[in-house]
Amino acid sequence: MIRIGIILGSTRPGRNGEQVARWVLEHASRRTDAVFELVDLLDHPLPHLDEPMPPAYGQYKNEHTKAWAAKIASFDGFVMVTPEYNHSTSGVLKNAIDYLYAEWNHKAFGIVSYGSVGGARAAEHLRLIAGELKLADVRTNVALSLFTDFHDFSKLAAGERQVAALTTMLDEVVAWSRALAPLRQAA
Repeated sequence: MIRIGIILGSTRPGRNGEQVARWVLEHASRRTDAVFELVDLLDHPLPHLDEPMPPAYGQYKNEHTKAWAAKIASFDGFVMVTPEYNHSTSGVLKNAIDYLYAEWNHKAFGIVSYGSVGGARAAEHLRLIAGELKLADVRTNVALSLFTDFHDFSKLAAGERQVAALTTMLDEVVAWSRALAPLRQAA
């Protein structure tokens, strides 16, 4: 069975991301073509990258890195839930991504972004980062606007259009994760 990690890419107090990630998990859990797990970065506290060797070598020294590597290696694909901070993704998500290399390779990922312009710039930034890590990004992006998809900028109220986009994105992530399996096995 394909395993997809839903990575909650914000640790900020009062974050909107938790309700967004739970919304993704709620819809994803109704599916029978994959197993989905919420991965909250609050549960994986990683200091600013503190490994002496580049991640591409896979020679992890710290226990927090080894635990993070094992968690990410256990998945076939991902949905990254990201806020947009200063026209980019969150620093904590970027740091968590930067810790590893091979554990990301040959896996698919989709993006659920949120912010004043739907987190579009954060999503595009993640796509650039992903290419270097041999992550295959799917086309469909769920972009939640703080103005139209939240009440009072803080309570998620995603409509049917967003649910349809989420369904399409999950279809793509599962299909691409399955298609990339031979590359993961060969590696």
